[in-house]
Amino acid sequence: MSIYSIFANLGPWNWLILAVVLFGLETVVPGVHFLWFALSAVVVGLIAVASGIALPWQIVVFAVLAMASVFLARRFARPDAARSDLPDLNSRAAQYVGRVVVVEEPIRGGRGKVRVGDTLWQAAGEDAVAGARVRIKGANGPIFEVEPVT
Repeated sequence: MSIYSIFANLGPWNWLILAVVLFGLETVVPGVHFLWFALSAVVVGLIAVASGIALPWQIVVFAVLAMASVFLARRFARPDAARSDLPDLNSRAAQYVGRVVVVEEPIRGGRGKVRVGDTLWQAAGEDAVAGARVRIKGANGPIFEVEPVT
């Protein structure tokens, strides 16, 4: 009994079994690579049940669907091009740009500290006394660039 005859005897179940295996791999392997192959296997299984096409043609249809789904996914499901409603979510300092804060430790020689909520941040900008109000105009790493509020 050859491998071909084993697969030929299972019929459309081959594709559904393959789909389950590929969906399982998708949960274990990082990324979304096996998902498209699994969906293609499901479609071929449904086509095989509905039409009864021969196994060699099922394999051809699977190959075409798998390649097409991968190319479509790469074209339309690009996470690097996704727009976010919170673009500064992982850049905490950038979230504070434009906010008016109070100088906690005087800014002398271009360096001091400002209070944002309950946290002290290093600040760079024009000299200012403690208690003065300044506006955050940018961030250079963990250091706020500030300007006096007029």
